[in-house]
Amino acid sequence: MEKFQTVSEYIAYMQAHPDQVCPIRRTIDIIGGKWKLFIVLQLFGAEQLRFGQLARNIEGITNTVLSGCLRDLERDGIILRRQFNEVPPHVEYSLTEKGKTLSSVLLAIANWGLEQG
Repeated sequence: MEKFQTVSEYIAYMQAHPDQVCPIRRTIDIIGGKWKLFIVLQLFGAEQLRFGQLARNIEGITNTVLSGCLRDLERDGIILRRQFNEVPPHVEYSLTEKGKTLSSVLLAIANWGLEQG
């Protein structure tokens, strides 16, 4: 499928295909919420991070919320969870190839925020 170049194209597509799941809804379902983009952003800054590193780097997030967001992002194929059964055991998180495709989304959001002053 071709990418939309304008909002008008998107609206026309959705009107012509009312049975299709809205791509914006699908995107929000995967990366929406208060914390998921911050988690993804942290993982862009490092090859892999442990849970504790993520918790320290994202000010204000609780361990319970972080755990739930990581589980959701893994389920949706955005991050990879690797468990190491060593002593002590630990888990590392990294972006999948699908997760790395979010770079343009993050940059668009960041640039829009800059423009808002």
